[in-house]
Amino acid sequence: MATVVNNPPQSNGSGIIVGIVIALFVLFIFVYLGLVYGLPAIQNMKSGTPQINIPGKIDVNVHQTK
Repeated sequence: MATVVNNPPQSNGSGIIVGIVIALFVLFIFVYLGLVYGLPAIQNMKSGTPQINIPGKIDVNVHQTK
């Protein structure tokens, strides 16, 4: 009985190119999300504490119509 050895064909390296394209696409998405959400968040942190205005007098009387 003869023994048959099936060797896989040599790859031409196209898998590496596909991997690089996917990595660049994922990197582009992270950079885009960082620009859209990260920059406004950083700018809001620089402005300091929010200013809250409290009125000096509050009218708590209920005016009912007849």
